[in-house]
Amino acid sequence: MPRRYSVVCDDDLGDRVEALAREYGLTEQEVLRQLVRRGLESTDAGGSEGHSEVLGH
Repeated sequence: MPRRYSVVCDDDLGDRVEALAREYGLTEQEVLRQLVRRGLESTDAGGSEGHSEVLGH
């Protein structure tokens, strides 16, 4: 069963999400879904770069 999450972004981040959605013809929700999936995949791969905010390192 799908879960719902809420994301609060500052204006700069929101603008980037909107720009990606326009560029690729996606909804903002789909852009966020893909970004989360990609971020989780990168943590599964064992990389540590760029994960400090998520993992608290």
